[in-house]
Amino acid sequence: MEALEAILTRRSTRKYKDTPVENEYIEKVVEAGRYAPSGSNSQSTHFIVITDKGVLSELTDLVRSEFSKMEIIENTYISLKNSINASKAGTYIFHYGAPVLIVVANRKGYGNAIADSSCALENMMIAANALDLGSCWINQLHWLDDNAAIRSFLEDKGLKEEETITGGLIIGYAEKGMPERTPLERKGNPVTWI
Repeated sequence: MEALEAILTRRSTRKYKDTPVENEYIEKVVEAGRYAPSGSNSQSTHFIVITDKGVLSELTDLVRSEFSKMEIIENTYISLKNSINASKAGTYIFHYGAPVLIVVANRKGYGNAIADSSCALENMMIAANALDLGSCWINQLHWLDDNAAIRSFLEDKGLKEEETITGGLIIGYAEKGMPERTPLERKGNPVTWI
């Protein structure tokens, strides 16, 4: 698949087969993230790859528990409201059952932490699409970055104390076999030409 096609046909996948992803493909996806641009070529984005089903299950339970303790207030955005409500109902699986979760982190206080990590996440999503893997950007761990239980769990898995969780990515084989690739109509993202 050529680059522009991989970009324009990339869609989020939220239903996965319970099939492990070959290490070779995971390595290619992560390598695409590692080659993303970074401010002053800092290369400070940290990738924590979780493929162990037990660890994913434990993290799922922990995320559900921590979200269920949260209250919805007037300014709570819709995605977070959905996460909280599903957690309170006991049905929330933040990684949609994908067999691979890549937690992305960067230095706390670094002005380009989110930008650098965003470039890495986008590169990885495009690489996953080119490899016929489904993917989806996952923000829930970023939302819980200040949560002591989540931080303790992830620090035990390699997150450094001086790092902030900037995002996450799930990858796996789409439940339907191939990822959805029908482009969505563009209703936003205006362009102004001068």
